[in-house]
Amino acid sequence: MKIGIYGGSFNPVHFGHVGLAKWVIENTDLDELWFLVTPNNPLKPADTLAPENERLAAVREAVKEIPHVVVSDFEFSLPRPSYTANTLRELQKAYPDHQFTLVIGEDNLTIFPQWREYEFILSHFRIFVFPRHSTESRHPVSFNNAKDLRFLSEAPYFDISSTEIRNKNS
Repeated sequence: MKIGIYGGSFNPVHFGHVGLAKWVIENTDLDELWFLVTPNNPLKPADTLAPENERLAAVREAVKEIPHVVVSDFEFSLPRPSYTANTLRELQKAYPDHQFTLVIGEDNLTIFPQWREYEFILSHFRIFVFPRHSTESRHPVSFNNAKDLRFLSEAPYFDISSTEIRNKNS
């Protein structure tokens, strides 16, 4: 089974996350897309996060009617902070018959070398990259050792971010 891993804080989840999930399921070879709600992103301050169970419940509510989209608290039982390389290793152990593809925004791709063990991720997993900026400002990053790095250039661009939503509500 081909599983897309769409990890994040989802603080809060919004229509961009939901719209992208629908598009990915309808337009790629993935059988399922798993929203992995992270309890603690090592690249973000923990004191800005809503409680993990509230974020998990909000994501479940937001995607409950989308076929082939699963919401997971898999990282809740892993050591913190949540490093994607560790999560992917544990997913492989728990689901050895699944092929995992990491689904990230191009904003994350630009900081990918800051991720712990990013070379391991690049060499062992497919990565789908969706647009996070306007087309004019898109500058694809190249990684020579990537197993399979695909830009989802046809994916819709959603001009919204969780940070913007939090800032408007504060």
